Amino acid sequence: MLAQEGSRGLTHRAVDAAAEVPTGTTSNYFRSRRALLEGLVERIGERLAPSEEDLRRRESAEPGPPLFADYVRDIVRRLMADRDVTLALFELRLEAARRPEVAAVLGAWQRAGFDADVAFNTAAGLPGGRREIALFHYAIDGLLLDRLTAPIDPDSSTDDAIDALVAGLLR
Repeated sequence: MLAQEGSRGLTHRAVDAAAEVPTGTTSNYFRSRRALLEGLVERIGERLAPSEEDLRRRESAEPGPPLFADYVRDIVRRLMADRDVTLALFELRLEAARRPEVAAVLGAWQRAGFDADVAFNTAAGLPGGRREIALFHYAIDGLLLDRLTAPIDPDSSTDDAIDALVAGLLR
């Protein structure tokens, strides 16, 4: 709903219609708009989480910029693989700028994800700390927004952009 209609289109009734369930079904599970948003954020997190296989593969890899580039590339791959989920996430972020209740729900989820990225980076012995991870998040957000909307340079390679970001931030 968010990817197609924007945040104003996210209503209990619209979710019922999209899911082809009787009117009122969604409100039985999510009593308020905040509960609906919390459920949505949780589901986005589940859909964007790395696979156990990807995590195991990285555990045995040599720490360094190539592993970090692989990690960033995987994040971008997961975000690009399900365009609607990523657009919904961007829509939530825009709505968070206008509505404090959305900012509260989304902010807690984003901080937890950021902290998990920092913990992974530290545990894996990868270069960079909180500052570098934050800079990568900012860069990835911009790269994804570009790729999902109206690309500045549609012929450029996403992998090349990631490699340049890693090289520039992890000197």
